[in-house]
Amino acid sequence: MGSHAVNYFEIGSSEGPFCCLDCVKHCKFRKGPDHSSRYAQLGLQFPIQCTLKDGFTVQLSLADERNIEPLKTFYRVIVEEGNSYPHDRVPDHDEFMDYWFHGKRTVVAYVPDRKRATEMADAFYLKPNWPGRAGHVANAGFIVAPKWRSKGLGRLLGETMLNYGKRLGYRSVIFNLVFSENLGARRLWEQLGFRQLGVIPCAVRKDDGTYQDAIIMFLSLES
Repeated sequence: MGSHAVNYFEIGSSEGPFCCLDCVKHCKFRKGPDHSSRYAQLGLQFPIQCTLKDGFTVQLSLADERNIEPLKTFYRVIVEEGNSYPHDRVPDHDEFMDYWFHGKRTVVAYVPDRKRATEMADAFYLKPNWPGRAGHVANAGFIVAPKWRSKGLGRLLGETMLNYGKRLGYRSVIFNLVFSENLGARRLWEQLGFRQLGVIPCAVRKDDGTYQDAIIMFLSLES
């Protein structure tokens, strides 16, 4: 699935992902091969610069050393919310690097771009869900900053991940732990074609001591 670069970071494809996004009004792009897949109609290189339908400009970039501290600060907010990730405390530096960088392709989003942004807007990682013979099944994790939710950025990252994963040679994507009460995420993944494989009862402990189920979701990239 690609070689590992120094300091936890992966080398991205020189061609980058494709981008075909319902939430995007315009992207700076160069045309790629003529694919029939809804996920692969425009060929792009990182960084990807897009303008959303509401006029916001967003830049997607492969993460590097400059993104460690901004992403760590961003992830602290997500952990403290407790609505989408299993951590019940903010991970220390080594745990954070293992979770977000080591053995993964990590993409970050800034509005309007990395140079002028005051904070990170979105991020995702992409990795094999299992090693060896099952290494063609991908897993990914996403975070969206609270003030940038419901603006199409989640869909932008979701479709970019699917495009990028296909380019990297993955044949499918599985989400192991979609919180059942995270209705926005479930709705987005269903819109992108994911189907439910099963339910893990009472998999997630909430702050009030009660439990919620987790959903396993799957999408083939072979079509």
